[in-house]
Amino acid sequence: MSEVLEAARRAKVAAAALAPLTRATKDAALHAMADALVASQDEILAANARDVEAGRASGTSEAMLDRLALTPARIAAMADGLRHVATLPDPVGEVVRGSSLPNGLELRQVRVPLGVVGIVYEARPNVTADAAGLCVKSGNAVLLRGSASAYESNTVIVDVLSRAAVGLPPNTVQLVPGTDRSSVEELMKARGLVDVLIPRGGASLISSVVENSMVPVIETGVGNCTVYVDASADLEKAVAIIVDGKTTRPSVCNATETLLVHASVADEFLPLAVKALKDKGVTLHTDARAGAFDSSAVPVTEEDWAAEYLSLDLAVGVVDSLEEAVAHIRRWGSGHTEAIVSRDIDEARRFVRSLDSAAVMINASTRFTDGGEFGFGAEIGISTQKLHARGPMGLPELTSTTYVVTGDGHVRG
Repeated sequence: MSEVLEAARRAKVAAAALAPLTRATKDAALHAMADALVASQDEILAANARDVEAGRASGTSEAMLDRLALTPARIAAMADGLRHVATLPDPVGEVVRGSSLPNGLELRQVRVPLGVVGIVYEARPNVTADAAGLCVKSGNAVLLRGSASAYESNTVIVDVLSRAAVGLPPNTVQLVPGTDRSSVEELMKARGLVDVLIPRGGASLISSVVENSMVPVIETGVGNCTVYVDASADLEKAVAIIVDGKTTRPSVCNATETLLVHASVADEFLPLAVKALKDKGVTLHTDARAGAFDSSAVPVTEEDWAAEYLSLDLAVGVVDSLEEAVAHIRRWGSGHTEAIVSRDIDEARRFVRSLDSAAVMINASTRFTDGGEFGFGAEIGISTQKLHARGPMGLPELTSTTYVVTGDGHVRG
């Protein structure tokens, strides 16, 4: 076997031993893993500095460097994420539904681990700890295939987590060997060894895995997220929501990429929003009506409407109705997260019913679409598909189910 398939084989063995472990054993391992991250901070930061330096030398954008970079605070957050996952209920063994059949059989549908979960992701080494923690808690072995740009960081993080994972089977958490495309291709062909693949990153990565994998895929999606400021919006709150959505961390998938403003409030709202956004260094890509409020704006293009910028850029347009805003989102959006700012609850509800996105916010920033913010613990990704899992994927989404049928000598006859 190749190195990748050997790693998958080891994970398969680990998954069988991991599945029946108690919550106490898994939680103890998570706490030990969290403590080890903090204790190994200097080693992790040194490896990460090498990755960042290499990325900067190769011309990597500032947005991607931000995703790649670790700090003491980010490592502490990774550790806190593992500790939080330990506090969450164990999904394994949860009874999804149950009943007594007319023939006396007792039927229960029970959550069980998926088995071996492969994660293919770009840049962000914090995903390494998040994914490992969620897979451990849900009883899954995990194969982590981060990008070559974060290989030094991921190698150290996985080594630290693996050594600290007391009570867990060997090879529960593994880094997929190799940094070139061939290792991803082998992972995608490991049907029978890997139970599910989850791609997490840009559109090209996701489409490549979805289109070429022989292993079942849970598809995560890019985040072209839109905020619509309705005619009845509280404009002060609307400014705060758009500034938060665009500028707090522009390089992540729940950042706001498009702003649509109802024409009846454009004259009052856009001067406020433009100033607040420009003060934060945002470049606006505007249609003709929105452009009247920013002399330095760039004319918006079709590519802009469809873009997941991951930078301090924002597409802005003026619309004449909620229906026009919805039509725009359905044409250009990615189905990730949309938000409406409105004091009219009926309009807000109509906005929600009219869309087909994984998450819809009412008077709140798109940045809240996040497993941690939803109380799920660190997320494995945000799914924009409609099968098995949708939205931020936490512990339940990393399980399947088994039907347990209990009888008393029952025969079908």
